[in-house]
Amino acid sequence: MSSPAPRRRRRIVAVAAGLVVLAVAGIGALLAFGKPGDVSHPSVEFTTPATTATQTPPPQQAQPKKPVVKQDTFLWPTYGFTDARTRAFTDAPRNMRPPFKRGWTYRGTALLEFPPAIDGPMLYVLDDNGDLVAITKTTGHVRWRRKLGRLAASSPAVGDGNVYAVALTGLSGAGGRVASFAPKNGHINWSRDLPSRAESSPLLKNGSLYFGSEDGTVYSLDAKSGRIRWTYKAGGAVKGGPAYANGILYFGDYSGHVHAVNATSGKEVWSVGTNGAKFGLGSGTFYATPTVAFGRVYLGNTDGRVYSFAAHSGKLAWATSTGAYVYSSAAVADTPGLGPTLYVGSYDGNFYAFDAQSGAVRWKHAAGGKISGGATIVGNVVYFSNLAAKNTIGLDVRTGHRVFGWTDGSFNPVVADTRAVYLTGYAALYELLPTSK
Repeated sequence: MSSPAPRRRRRIVAVAAGLVVLAVAGIGALLAFGKPGDVSHPSVEFTTPATTATQTPPPQQAQPKKPVVKQDTFLWPTYGFTDARTRAFTDAPRNMRPPFKRGWTYRGTALLEFPPAIDGPMLYVLDDNGDLVAITKTTGHVRWRRKLGRLAASSPAVGDGNVYAVALTGLSGAGGRVASFAPKNGHINWSRDLPSRAESSPLLKNGSLYFGSEDGTVYSLDAKSGRIRWTYKAGGAVKGGPAYANGILYFGDYSGHVHAVNATSGKEVWSVGTNGAKFGLGSGTFYATPTVAFGRVYLGNTDGRVYSFAAHSGKLAWATSTGAYVYSSAAVADTPGLGPTLYVGSYDGNFYAFDAQSGAVRWKHAAGGKISGGATIVGNVVYFSNLAAKNTIGLDVRTGHRVFGWTDGSFNPVVADTRAVYLTGYAALYELLPTSK
């Protein structure tokens, strides 16, 4: 933001009063943060990596004597892979790493800002024109396409035999829209118009569909009927998708607050504000989808910092400055040789690996351009897209050394299953196949 214009000299009393106010605010900021920018309280509750929620592919049944065709039951059900949005498929097969060979290419007609969901043999992707597209993942062929709205910026969710998607603007062009689709033919099971726009990637859990909207309303819908179970009103727009852990939903808003809400009742568990911008005199906004791991909630802010809060109480554990907007949603893993580590990009042109407990920078990689989309870990490689260069990069999770590059990509980079990586370009999807077994 630009600095205020110089003002004429005022009375000495007014100047003195202003200095007192500024001094008090400055002291308060220093007490709260130690120094402008960073704060670290690593002793705030932090659970051991063994208790961190993970998600692995469904186990395969034992082979019968007569060979049968295996049914593909792999799920990447939501934006961020797990309910906690950890964005880490660390149990990927060992060969699911660069170098890759290119398989099929799907070329869309609109920006693909968010990656697809995977449900067995199918990919479901929502483009920025509001079209939900079902793609056969072994061939790249389109099975069906349905119009959800005029504008969209989120990933679908799959589960319970359905596909769920949220649009920024519905077919009327006013507020948003949410709908449930049959996966085989795209038949609409139900749909609901929303009073405001919505770009929150939905989360399906225990028969409920959760997402936020720009008027600050967070919804819990009955996934079977679309009926509203409860709503929660935040103090600002809720752009990111909610994350779930131990019966609690977590999300940030555009008033600079982070919320924890009971997923069953919608009752507030805690709500905390930030005052990282302007030295305690204001707060940035939370666009990123939170990540929950190790008993902590992690998310970036437009004040340039990445935050970590205690999931149980909302107590601030650490906040580390990058110097520019952090729109990127973080990936987290217990990395061999490093320990619990958070991976996230910044508009300062760097991609960071933070100590998940203390917030200390373990390594950073200079990408040379703004990073807006989230990070994703597949095996021992963390991927991100460079918005400025419109490419995708993969780094070794332990060292930060570059091991992969692709000349397309802008926002959220990849999803994967046990046979391929599916890379989201600016307006295309690519199947990338491992070159080794």
